[in-house]
Amino acid sequence: MSNWDRFTDTFFNAKVMLKYLPDILSGVVVTIELALLIVVTGIAAGLALALLRSLAIRPLNWLIIFIVDLFRSLPPLVVIVLIYFGLPSVNLSPSGFVSTWLSLAFVLMAFSEEIFWAGITSVAKGQWEAARSTGLSFGQTLMNVVLPQAFRLTIPPLTNRTIAITKGTSLGTVVAVTEILGQASSAMSNSYNPSPLMMGAAAYIVLFLPVVVAARWVETKFAWKR
Repeated sequence: MSNWDRFTDTFFNAKVMLKYLPDILSGVVVTIELALLIVVTGIAAGLALALLRSLAIRPLNWLIIFIVDLFRSLPPLVVIVLIYFGLPSVNLSPSGFVSTWLSLAFVLMAFSEEIFWAGITSVAKGQWEAARSTGLSFGQTLMNVVLPQAFRLTIPPLTNRTIAITKGTSLGTVVAVTEILGQASSAMSNSYNPSPLMMGAAAYIVLFLPVVVAARWVETKFAWKR
């Protein structure tokens, strides 16, 4: 057997790949479900916190800043472990799927809140004053004048952070979530062959490469033109 044959037999063994293909595909479904839930809840919660922070209620802002800094500081893996193994001590037993979803959504919430807040504060004070002078209320100024400009500025950093967080679904393997990496690792252990891991890597590329390309298109479309 040549070196090339040994390489393909080790990493791209067709017999092993066909046997474990259904497992990898089921992992793809779980990964998509997790990623969608994380993106929707994380960004929505981050935007809600940024809007609450714009009310300038000092005790509330201190609490928001504490929560945001806490989840920006903690590694996502630690948050997953704390939720999965810590909550049963208070009679709550979330599944591995729910623990991974909540953990990564909290982390995305923290980063997206800071991104939205940076976008809101980047709008010139004169625009706030001009809008209020026309008779608009604080809420109308925020929603109709400030937020549209802030969204434009937040799209590039928000898309990058969203992609980084959603790839973290592979961390769910530590709490037995059967997403792509979990299925591939299990199949590799059972077959004594890394070919399922190569299928897992290909699945990640198929899933996330279009997202990266779409994000680049969105960044270009909404970028300020000189």
